[in-house]
Amino acid sequence: MGNITFEVVENDDIEQCRDLCNELMSFQKSQAVISPEGFNSMNFDTRMKLSYESALEKQVIIVKDDEEPFGYIFSTIDMVTEEMRDMWPDWVPRTTGGVGFYPEWLSLPQKVGCLSNLYLRDAYKGHGFGSKLCEMSMEWLGSFTDVPISFVYISNGNDRAYEFYIRKGFIPSHDVFGGFIKAAYFKL
Repeated sequence: MGNITFEVVENDDIEQCRDLCNELMSFQKSQAVISPEGFNSMNFDTRMKLSYESALEKQVIIVKDDEEPFGYIFSTIDMVTEEMRDMWPDWVPRTTGGVGFYPEWLSLPQKVGCLSNLYLRDAYKGHGFGSKLCEMSMEWLGSFTDVPISFVYISNGNDRAYEFYIRKGFIPSHDVFGGFIKAAYFKL
C-alpha cells in the first residue's frame, strides 16, 4: 500500500465512485439468496447517482491508495413522510412482500439519515478502512441535530456486512421487502 487518503467529495464529483459502486452491486447480486435477479438493474446510475441527486443532504467519502480510489461510503439525510413508509422502488422484485424501508414504530414525518453504501475492494479489507469510513459517516450524520435516527440497509445474503454494522452499534430493525434487505438503525 502507498499513501492512503480519505477524501470528502466536493463539487458533486461522485463519478469517481462509478466503478466501485458497480462492483458493490455485482457483489450484492453474487451474495443474494432471495431474488438475485433483482440486482440486475442496480448500478451506479440507477442507485447511487439517483439517490445522491435527490437527497436533501449527502456526503461521499472516498478512500484512495496513491490517488487511486479503492473504497467509499455514501450517506444521506432525507425528509421521510408517512406516504413513503411502504414505497417500493422500481428495482425491488415484485415477488417479495412485507414491510418497506421504514418500520411502523418510526414516527413520521421526520428527517432520517441513511448510510447508503460502504464498499472496499477485497485487497483492502481487514485494515480498518471500513471502520474509519463508517466512523466518519456516523460523525457527519450525527452533526444534524434535527436527525434523530439513521438506518443502514443490507442486501440479503451479505451477512458479513450485517454483522459489521451490528458490531458498530447498529440495532437490528426489520426485514425490508420480505427479507430482500435487512434494516438496522442507530440513534444519533
